[in-house]
Amino acid sequence: MSLVIGLTGQSGAGKTTVSKIFAENGFAVIDCDKVSRQVTEKGSACCRELAGVFPACFGKGFELDRAAIAKEVFSDRERLELLNSIIYPYITELIKERISEFSKECQYILLDAPTLFEAGADSLCDDIAAVTADEGVRLGRITARDKIDRDMALKRFGSQHSEGFFKEHCKYVIKNDGDQRSAAEQTKRVIEMIKGSTNGKKQ
Repeated sequence: MSLVIGLTGQSGAGKTTVSKIFAENGFAVIDCDKVSRQVTEKGSACCRELAGVFPACFGKGFELDRAAIAKEVFSDRERLELLNSIIYPYITELIKERISEFSKECQYILLDAPTLFEAGADSLCDDIAAVTADEGVRLGRITARDKIDRDMALKRFGSQHSEGFFKEHCKYVIKNDGDQRSAAEQTKRVIEMIKGSTNGKKQ
């Protein structure tokens, strides 16, 4: 059986970079951002359900306006929770399908999921690694990458778990404050520990 490792963490912590290192070291990667986009494609069952609750965020043919829905939910925790309660079951089912497909030929699977715990997808993992960084570093990355202002970035951070949460709930924590060499070394050590702890097999 394949070993499934969850990879999660804070927005702007540099999880994408860490994920690439896992891929370079023999892990098949399931990108949950891509899974989320797939389940919310125009006219999908998920979009039809969402449109009944967030009608102002949809165009013709049940096409989701991602910017509009992000603006609505990131400033309102109750609306965010409602969105998540609708979308996560669709995402989880597709993740299970991907895991089943990869398990036929891959020894190691990485579930790259920003909202791993919120979606309940941690239950699909054998172990979990998190990527964290100081707030100032993350602010710089997010505002440059997503072209949003500081206030919007801070609202996004406010809807997410703290670094302390990840330290408490994840077996491995990779600190990525900008030193690429350090982050790569930490990631490779984590990969060595993961592979060494089970010799590539679930116990």
